Amino acid sequence: MEVVGHIAHQIQQAHETGCQIAIVIGGGNILRGAQFKSQNATIQEATAHYMGMLATVINGLALQDALESIGCETRLMSAVQMDGVCEAYIRRRAKRHLEKRRIIILAAGTGGPFVTTDTAAALRALELEADVVLKATRVDGVYSEDPEKNPHAVLYQSLNYLTVQEQRLRVMDSTAIAQCMEHNVPILVFNFKKDGNILKAINGEKVGTRIGSDEKTES
Repeated sequence: MEVVGHIAHQIQQAHETGCQIAIVIGGGNILRGAQFKSQNATIQEATAHYMGMLATVINGLALQDALESIGCETRLMSAVQMDGVCEAYIRRRAKRHLEKRRIIILAAGTGGPFVTTDTAAALRALELEADVVLKATRVDGVYSEDPEKNPHAVLYQSLNYLTVQEQRLRVMDSTAIAQCMEHNVPILVFNFKKDGNILKAINGEKVGTRIGSDEKTES
């Protein structure tokens, strides 16, 4: 819960600048549908994906409580209906919450299997007319290789969508990148564990790796 509290304080700082914040939350390592691709698995892959969606709701509840404990007004919205714990995701209602200065937490991905939370983030960004998709991760940005395996991997300061696709860089899944590219929504990949990075990202300061149609590949 210490990590959740740290994230909540960073989100609060960003929200106090006056920006509207919608958070698409993942399931972490509780369960991933991709773990069950084997034909010998006792749980079908589609079922595992639904289980993973429920994991995102669990994480959403934790983040909601952490935010509200420090005075932030929030709404947890799920793409899978579960009225006892959160609201159903409805685009117009979500936009109204944002207009009323509420932080919205979007759980259960898109509500369907075989779709990652990366794609859900891209789709929600388009629906809610977001200015940017902030991809919070454990590393400082996009690298030429996995920095946890290769300490000599190069960190990119900026990239364009086509370079990400052509080099198959591990940023977001290909569907999410394609959606953002088609609608020209920039992506900023940064390390959320470093205190103040969310606020820096919101303020347009140099942090992480920026991906867009007009960005040049720079390391």
